Amino acid sequence: MDVGLKRELEEKVRSGERLTREDGIALYESDDLAWLGGLAHEVRMRKNGDVVHFNVNRHLNMTNVCTASCAYCSFQRKPGEKDAYTMRIEEAVKLAKAMESENLTELHIVNGLHPNLPWRYYPRSLRELKAALPNVSLKAFTATEIHHFETISGLSASEILDELIDAGLESLTGGGAEIFDWEVRQHIVDHRTHWEDWSRIHRLAHEKGLKTPCTMLYGHIEEPRHRVDHVLRLRELQDETNGFQVFIPLRYQHDFVDMQDGKVRNRLQARTQMATGAEALKTFAVSRLLFDNVPHVKVFWVMHGVQTAQLALQHGADDMDGSVVEYKITHDADNYGTPNKLTREDLLDLIRDAGFRPVERNTRYEIIREYDGPDPLRRESPQPMRV
Repeated sequence: MDVGLKRELEEKVRSGERLTREDGIALYESDDLAWLGGLAHEVRMRKNGDVVHFNVNRHLNMTNVCTASCAYCSFQRKPGEKDAYTMRIEEAVKLAKAMESENLTELHIVNGLHPNLPWRYYPRSLRELKAALPNVSLKAFTATEIHHFETISGLSASEILDELIDAGLESLTGGGAEIFDWEVRQHIVDHRTHWEDWSRIHRLAHEKGLKTPCTMLYGHIEEPRHRVDHVLRLRELQDETNGFQVFIPLRYQHDFVDMQDGKVRNRLQARTQMATGAEALKTFAVSRLLFDNVPHVKVFWVMHGVQTAQLALQHGADDMDGSVVEYKITHDADNYGTPNKLTREDLLDLIRDAGFRPVERNTRYEIIREYDGPDPLRRESPQPMRV
């Protein structure tokens, strides 16, 4: 990138002028990651200061049976497969209760698109989970699942959301987004929920007062222009509803260990490479710069590794997700250093080690507790990149 274009982009960012599609593509083409990260860090510090948010959450997947066979997904199983499972609601509640320790504040629930479970299973599961865990927020279901519920129930998404909210739903999850551009999407997604329905359902959720996350799956067969298009679609919807609290870039995973039954369900890995750490950091930086109307950018450490997650905090991210214990939707990435779980103390140490001040939040990004940051008197104590 020539010096003149760099200066022009810097001036736009520092004056608060909105970046264009062409600007986003130009940022991805830059090979100066230090400059790009520094610019994103300016925005991140302006919006959130030296704070890194986290929460204490657990993931619950009540069934892995799914009608879809998305090309990137190793989670899904077909009815009758050996390791297919569907929990009775009582089982799900028992498992959730066992997760309650350590002042759990959020339960994150995502499932396969089960062909035979009745619609009533889903609101009943929320009601019973909320009764068992009254102080835990229920962040549940992707827009793809809500679309599936329309099919199996005969109800509209608006009616479905009303009933789920009445049962205890506090937020949808951000999944099902992947990459919206049909040029890529047609090769990776095997269900019928695309941009039109995904945005329709999140728009409805926002109209009903829910705040939701939004995501992007990157690092597979897409190109930078597809990532830019994805973010700009979400940015336009955010202009309309102001309902997105956080943007979460999710790194596509190869599956190193999920072949025990001899089936390779992740069909993309034979023809693609996972994004490098540098590409991940560039994606966080460009996303933070483009997505000017979303308050937070989250790095999901499970899919990036702990060290890359810490570096992402210097490249635009201000949220490190939570103390996930088990994440079944993608491979747990243990071949490159991601642990099975992080406790609250682990997260505090990692955030301080990256030079930031930890703040525990709930699902609605309300502050639960603020913690001390790195010790400024220690020479070796890191501090946030100064801008």
